[in-house]
Amino acid sequence: MQKKDCFFVGKIVKKYSFKGELLVKLDTDEPEQFLEMESVFVEKHKNLIPFFIESISMHKSALMRIKFEDVSSEADADSLMGSELYLPLNLLPKLTGNKFYYHEIIGFTIVDTVFGTVGRVKSINDSTPQALFEIDRDGTEILIPISDAIIQNVDREAKTITIQAPEGLIDIYL
Repeated sequence: MQKKDCFFVGKIVKKYSFKGELLVKLDTDEPEQFLEMESVFVEKHKNLIPFFIESISMHKSALMRIKFEDVSSEADADSLMGSELYLPLNLLPKLTGNKFYYHEIIGFTIVDTVFGTVGRVKSINDSTPQALFEIDRDGTEILIPISDAIIQNVDREAKTITIQAPEGLIDIYL
């Protein structure tokens, strides 16, 4: 399994017990959806290695307590500290309406209700406090915040996202 075929689930942040249990900080608003996992890919040395789950439960807010098969000591757990966890993309729940996963809208055309066609989504910048559409308009990069207040419609068939950008925002880039 390659990383490009997976999505990030969370990161191992702490040991829980001397029996190899680990605490994972999840990257989700709905951690309960991951309580049925039977296995997960753990990134070690830039490779994704499958680990089977012996037990799994929620532990205080967004932390998940996981016990992997064949991880039965503190030393075993130490070797996994800081590792990232991934699942195959096909396990993501399908989203409908104006909700979307960032990876699924790459290549979509952004259309503004006033301006018209803005350009194509080349990537999403989620390293800032507000995630941004990075849009290519004939070689010019345009950044538009991803916000429910701006997004009017997501048309998966036509591969378009209709927005109503704040007045003057698009003009700044042109």
